[in-house]
Amino acid sequence: MNATPHGDRSVHLNTAGAGRMSAAVRAVLTEWTRYEDRYGPYDLEERLEGVLHREIHERLATLLGAPSGDTVLCTGAADAFAALVSRLPLGPRDRVWTTPYESAANLTALFALRDRTRCRLEVVPLRRDGDLDLEWMAQHIGDDVALVCVPYVPSGCGIVNPVEDVGRILAPYRCLYAVDASYAVGQLPVDVTRIGCQLLTGDGWRFLRGPQSVGFAYAAPQARHALALHGVVPLPPPDGARVAALNTALAEHAAAAPYQDRQDLGPALRAAVEQVPGTELIAPGRTQSGILAFRHEEVPAALLRRGLAARGVAVWKTVAQETPLYLPGRGVVTAVRASVHHDNTAGDIEAFADALLDVVAEARRPRPVPVPRLLSAVLPAPAAAQPHGGVPVARVALPRQRRAGQRHLTLVSSGPSDTIPLEPGA
Repeated sequence: MNATPHGDRSVHLNTAGAGRMSAAVRAVLTEWTRYEDRYGPYDLEERLEGVLHREIHERLATLLGAPSGDTVLCTGAADAFAALVSRLPLGPRDRVWTTPYESAANLTALFALRDRTRCRLEVVPLRRDGDLDLEWMAQHIGDDVALVCVPYVPSGCGIVNPVEDVGRILAPYRCLYAVDASYAVGQLPVDVTRIGCQLLTGDGWRFLRGPQSVGFAYAAPQARHALALHGVVPLPPPDGARVAALNTALAEHAAAAPYQDRQDLGPALRAAVEQVPGTELIAPGRTQSGILAFRHEEVPAALLRRGLAARGVAVWKTVAQETPLYLPGRGVVTAVRASVHHDNTAGDIEAFADALLDVVAEARRPRPVPVPRLLSAVLPAPAAAQPHGGVPVARVALPRQRRAGQRHLTLVSSGPSDTIPLEPGA
């Protein structure tokens, strides 16, 4: 089970949805929530404003490789992205690049930016293997590209996008580069200097295992200057108790083993799914993270999630509209998303593998079709009970249970050959 005890025997494979807070983080959250309940939010803010706020920004700067003073706290990455990106001072001649892996929340902010400024919103094409087409980006970049948005790791699948390579392509040009690191920070190294981005957003409750509704953003001087020209919607501040708990989670993360020394359970997680007949991996690209999405050709994702939960394994059901430019076009409606943290163990993966096999086998097991009692009142008795010359009962042919093919599929993107312009009203 998970290496850190949590008082139960469940296997948590949903860190991408919500990481499990440690006992120390929960204790801090509880302590300061009680304090706020007794003395009120203003008194709590005064108590936490000094040392804590300096400390958490220092830890965020270290975590992100950012200069001190360039980070801000917020209620979540999506809120920060919407407040900052949607207010950029663009015009009708500007182009904005996004990717097929962009989240629905961030696309909403980009549509708002397009509707306000009449800029042109384009989708960077993918290679056939699902990776971003870096050659296309290098050929089509120019000073009319004002903003490029790339998720480090998308929410709907586990691909790791080459954010550093993209940064090198964009570096000579005037565009702002925004990276959504919500599903990357805490499980992968994040260094804004190496990435070369001017804006980066992240959540504190996923792989950092802090409390819900607290996140952060990094804004370089270039981004802050551009935003100042048009005015910025103030970011809603997170609750003080949650800030204190995130500060503890950041300290624990900094004290954990370096990324390169952690056990990579991603391949084992993938192998556990691949051994189940009828599964289909949603795993585009050449580089994968600790997030794996999959579906089954017969068993719905909701049934898989509930069946695994009943066996003590927590995963998540994801829907296609969370990544609307990628999953719907590939025939995906719903899928199961499993994600591992360095706190997980090989035993967790074994328990998941056994539970998944059991759930699928149970769902596919033929069930007897009951004959309604009313039939006995209208059908004649069996031939043996009929008098001479009686009419025998016709046999009722029940539908045979179809046996699913023993096959395994892997979904591979067949990206477009050119950008897909998202015109007004798209």
